[in-house]
Amino acid sequence: MIKSFYSVAGNQLITAAFLLAGFSGCKTAAPVMQQPAPAQSAILTLGDRAFSTDDFFQSFTKNQTTGDSAQRTDIKEYFDLYTNLKLKVLAAESAGRDTTEGFREEMETYRKQLAQNYMTDKSAVETLANEAYGRMQQEVNASHILIPVSDEALPTDTLNAFEEIAAIRKRALAGEDFAALAKQFSKDARSAPNGGDLGNFTAFDLVYPLETAAYTIPVGGISGAVRTRFGYHLVRVNDRRPSRGKVQVAHLLLRLSPSAEPAGQQAVKAKIDAIYERIQKGESFEILVREQSDDATSRNNGGILPVFATGKYIPAFEEAAFALTQPGSISKPVRTNYGWHILKLIARKPIEPYTELAPALRQKVVTDTRADVLRQATESRLRRDHPVTENRSTLNAVLAKADSSLLGGKWRAASVNDADLLTKPLFSIAGKSYAVGQFAQYVQQRQSPRQPGAAPSVVMQRLYNRFVGDQLIATEEANLDRKSPEFRALLTEIRDGVLLSEMMEVNVWERSMTDSTGQKQHYEANKARYKMPERAVATIIEAANDGVLKQANEMLKSNPYQLRRSAPAITFGVNETVPPASQGENLYQLLITMVRNADYLVEVTGANEAGERDTVSAGRIRAVVNYLTRNGVNLSRIMEKDNKTFGNAATARQVTFQYFSTNRQDVAKALNAAKPNSMTITDGIFARGTNAYLDAFSWKPSSTTTPDGNKLVQITISRVDPPRLKTFNEARGTVINEYQAILEKQWLASLRQKYPVKVNDEELKKLMK
Repeated sequence: MIKSFYSVAGNQLITAAFLLAGFSGCKTAAPVMQQPAPAQSAILTLGDRAFSTDDFFQSFTKNQTTGDSAQRTDIKEYFDLYTNLKLKVLAAESAGRDTTEGFREEMETYRKQLAQNYMTDKSAVETLANEAYGRMQQEVNASHILIPVSDEALPTDTLNAFEEIAAIRKRALAGEDFAALAKQFSKDARSAPNGGDLGNFTAFDLVYPLETAAYTIPVGGISGAVRTRFGYHLVRVNDRRPSRGKVQVAHLLLRLSPSAEPAGQQAVKAKIDAIYERIQKGESFEILVREQSDDATSRNNGGILPVFATGKYIPAFEEAAFALTQPGSISKPVRTNYGWHILKLIARKPIEPYTELAPALRQKVVTDTRADVLRQATESRLRRDHPVTENRSTLNAVLAKADSSLLGGKWRAASVNDADLLTKPLFSIAGKSYAVGQFAQYVQQRQSPRQPGAAPSVVMQRLYNRFVGDQLIATEEANLDRKSPEFRALLTEIRDGVLLSEMMEVNVWERSMTDSTGQKQHYEANKARYKMPERAVATIIEAANDGVLKQANEMLKSNPYQLRRSAPAITFGVNETVPPASQGENLYQLLITMVRNADYLVEVTGANEAGERDTVSAGRIRAVVNYLTRNGVNLSRIMEKDNKTFGNAATARQVTFQYFSTNRQDVAKALNAAKPNSMTITDGIFARGTNAYLDAFSWKPSSTTTPDGNKLVQITISRVDPPRLKTFNEARGTVINEYQAILEKQWLASLRQKYPVKVNDEELKKLMK
């Protein structure tokens, strides 16, 4: 739906509100301007509703400090926008839009989102983000030993685990080999067999307490007992090095199970070596990936993988990737648990400056295990602001109601089974009491199955602590309007924006879209203004050299265009028409290619082997076609060709495939796959001034080729359309936008009659000085 915001003040205001929401703890320097007088004088009155100078000035200032500088307005212009906004909000309130259940639910959602920004300690978030960025400058190699114990275990079990890890640490400090101790004692099934080796990692790769230990002890040092939700750890730092940044590679994979028979291993090794030799002789890496790679998720994209840093892939793969230094360089075959890889370097990327990464880092530190640190800090601060008074005897009685059902997430509030206890105050915050019954319902709703080793009483205590913390946060949220004028102002702006949007939908946007009569009347009255300029239907080919240009023209001779791309053939048994299970991956890749490329057609060709039944090739073609159509490929995109026994002997008992496309851009992609960046094709309808090549060329149906630096440019104009008036359908978008402006102007005029506008010129002049 087309919605015109160009004259809607609320669009600017609500945008400013949301921008500020994310930085509520930050101070932004406002433009130098005259500050309003402290008195709450009314600068604007609409009917019987007055709006203070301070409120207007605050709204104006926020709009200036958060908006695009190119779109900033002066005070007088903004005052008009502000007036129109408030008129629309008054209309919404008069219509009861602010009392509906849907509106209240939406505002509650916005309120909670805004409150989160005010509840979190911004300085703590910034400290953690800076700390993480500093750690990202180094990569750590470390080992660890884990003695598991639930973080909800009984104190005796926790003490036993602590004493066990302390005894192991004593042996390590006395000189025993850490790797041997890890193999003997660590219960981390993944790392223990490797001597506790965690490999190389950086910030955010481990839980925060382990990460902190790894970054704070010296190389060769052994940490004290580190507590995580998994248990107690010892950490030994083996090495620390500067960060290698990030890398992006493409890979060709030949899958090979680690348990494969020697003959199978030798065959795959011979194949990867042969492919590597072909690449070294100049064959296209991308084409070989498409034809040979077993990685179904990347081979249709030239094998390109997402950008990654240390710690994201298997060490052997990472080391080979980071060893490549120049884009385009190729690794020797690399063995991993997945098989054999050949890597091609796409790009090396250093760690971005903190200013670029800061928003993402701030988001990470509030969502990973550091969030526990922030939550604890928030609760400690709120306990100082809102003292908590606990009824210890009542709490002990509640904790005694915990049983084994709590460990399975099946505890029920009814199990308290004590009416007097349920009504007793459990604690109070700022004078407000919370009863046992409320906590019991909280437990029933928030419980979840626990890990082995958890104790019911400890789980209940933890849920109690969480319940108190949640109520502290709710208490603070309820007081934000009173404590923070900025929060109150932001919430008001969002409220006004929501109401504005609803009223614009009803009075302007929906009417402008559905009133076809009004649209056509506006079109007829202003037809002369809707002009279509002179336009050329043209194709522009930019090619690296004459050879590439000839290839492109050859492929573009007939539509659909034959692509230099094929799919692996399907090989059948003698006289068989059902594809064998071993060919399932090839069929799947054919399907994926057709699904991902909507303009593709495929020619399916079948052939018999001498001595087979004449009808076998047709049956094989039909089996493949049925597979494609069952999986959503339209029959109109499939061409069939039955060679019977007259085909190439090499394709006997096979169904082969040739791709075509109705889109010229696929021709460019095919040629660029063979040699990257060798050509582009631009086609369409162009007006004068929209393409430099066309502007320098005579506008008449013809074709010419001209050099441009180190490339050739072929310009083909197939048709030139003279200037004319646009039809209604062609002009409809512009007509609707103009019609919206008319409807909005009419609506505002009626609102100004309903709510007479009175401006305090003296107050406005003070702000304009």
